[in-house]
Amino acid sequence: MFKKLFSKPKNQTAPSAELDAEPMQLAVAALLVEAARADEQYDDREKKIIDQSLMTKFNISQEDAQELRATGEQAQTDALDIQRFTRVAKEMAHEEKVAFIEQLWEIVLSDGERDSYEDTLMRRVCGLIYLEDRESGEARIRVAARLASQSGD
Repeated sequence: MFKKLFSKPKNQTAPSAELDAEPMQLAVAALLVEAARADEQYDDREKKIIDQSLMTKFNISQEDAQELRATGEQAQTDALDIQRFTRVAKEMAHEEKVAFIEQLWEIVLSDGERDSYEDTLMRRVCGLIYLEDRESGEARIRVAARLASQSGD
């Protein structure tokens, strides 16, 4: 019985695309996807935001960003929790962490609604990458102001 519990499922193969992505890129992509999927409404608008975030953060082409997002989607789907991704993300410099949290808030706030699952995710990520709630709140306010000014154009 224990052998069955701890054995790898027969139809599960090694995620080859995951092996091609750099650990930091994969972690960021998976966490961005996690934020987009937190409210169980993952749409093309959020995918475009993720792609743009990945292009900006890693200075990659749109095609590479889409490929990285797809790899992040699969990694996020396969993951049992977010700690494997936050373990890598917490190695970012402090300024990078703040910018990353802004990217997450952009996804969370992009639909104009806040969900309790999204708020919980943001608190968890901040705690796991060692970023204070105050800094996350300030990042959320900056993103909300930026989104409001973009919608008013």
